[in-house]
Amino acid sequence: MAIATINPATGETVREFEPLSEEALEDRIARASAAFASYRLTTPEQRMGWLRAAADVLEGDTDDVATLMTTEMGKTLAAAKAEVGKCVKALRYYAEHGPSFLEPRPADAHAVGAQEAYVTYQPLGAVLAIMPWNFPLWQAMRFAAPALMAGNVGLLKHASNVPQTALYLEELFRKAGFPGDVFQTLLIGSGAIERVLRDDRVVAATLTGSAPAGQSVASIAGDALKPTVLELGGSDPFVVMPSADLETAAGVAVTARCQNNGQSCIAAKRFFVHADVAEEFTRLFAEKLAAQRVGDPMAEDTQVGPLATESGRDDVEGYVKDAVDGGATVVVGGERVDGPGWYYRPTLLTGVTEEMKLYHEEVFGPVAALFTVSSLQEAIDIANSHPYGLGSNIWTEDEDERERFVRDVQSGMVFVNGMTTSYPELPFGGVKQSGYGRELTDLGMHAFMNAKTVWVGPPSAEQRQGDTSTASE
Repeated sequence: MAIATINPATGETVREFEPLSEEALEDRIARASAAFASYRLTTPEQRMGWLRAAADVLEGDTDDVATLMTTEMGKTLAAAKAEVGKCVKALRYYAEHGPSFLEPRPADAHAVGAQEAYVTYQPLGAVLAIMPWNFPLWQAMRFAAPALMAGNVGLLKHASNVPQTALYLEELFRKAGFPGDVFQTLLIGSGAIERVLRDDRVVAATLTGSAPAGQSVASIAGDALKPTVLELGGSDPFVVMPSADLETAAGVAVTARCQNNGQSCIAAKRFFVHADVAEEFTRLFAEKLAAQRVGDPMAEDTQVGPLATESGRDDVEGYVKDAVDGGATVVVGGERVDGPGWYYRPTLLTGVTEEMKLYHEEVFGPVAALFTVSSLQEAIDIANSHPYGLGSNIWTEDEDERERFVRDVQSGMVFVNGMTTSYPELPFGGVKQSGYGRELTDLGMHAFMNAKTVWVGPPSAEQRQGDTSTASE
């Protein structure tokens, strides 16, 4: 894929970029390594100040950055502005809480025969961040804010269709006063990732993307004995039980599926509805999906914009066609929007079976599959049969059902009577083929830090005698 801004609302190529040459790439890695040598010695208070400054700069750039994201990947302008706000919050969160996350953790010195024992957290070095296009600012920020607060330096390899957003991130941290080369954007293709990851000066990697991409990065990093955090695909279950508030649940279901034009790893994609309320919920869900306004993402009243790439829309069409050919029913949607741009109408399918690709794979677009189930156990069993385990949702007022779902569903996150989302205050990540490791909170910071054990022995007999003599004098 060329490194270029292509407006998905029109298909127009706005700007193209040349990838870094081998010499330029080598120079950037060398500069990152040199920057770490001094940046790791800065104080938490200094980093806190730079993060706060970055938050202020970003907040002031909200309109321009939001317009840029909408132009590059097609999210609605309102969603883009909300994404900027979320990034501002993350920067301020780590500025406020980062210093405490970095404080040494005391251990039981007496139990280990020491005068003093503790764990201190130290940065590792240059971390490679391989990020996707769907939340081009937020995905990168939830790595950058904790990594920079920790004293690491960042090398960002962003998706090739959001190069201007990627370059803005480098500019942001420079404008905020961070030392030079502490955060750099690498305009390179995916073929250059292995070369960067195998470089001894790059000590770790984090990736948000597909399961195949995660397997590739994990394999390379494992061979080089470098730690990784992987946030991969998701096909989140959204379970609706008889005690649920159906009107509210249906409204949230639409947002959960159509957020970011349906292009979110944590979007609800499989809807499991108890037979007792299936007819009513399906009616409400279908009505609300059909009412979604699809159109120009820059328009204030647009709720669903285009898919980010033409190939992405082709993939969505392929999944729906395969399901329909296999006997699934299109309740609403099921078609592209005529005209320029890569639009696809919000779609609800029923009658999806195991023979269909949509049953097993993640659909990255506004397509929901609804299943009628006879019990909570059936919903959990089908949900767990999927290879992904990122987020999950249940709608119920029954405490026992809540506890069973939290205990038994195989996912990294559970949201009860709400939509899966991410907060700096909560760990983020999945299980199974959705990846491993956690982002955000203190876990996201410590993921790329050395938890160094420190054991200090008791003073020698001579030292104790000296102390006694001094005291007697």
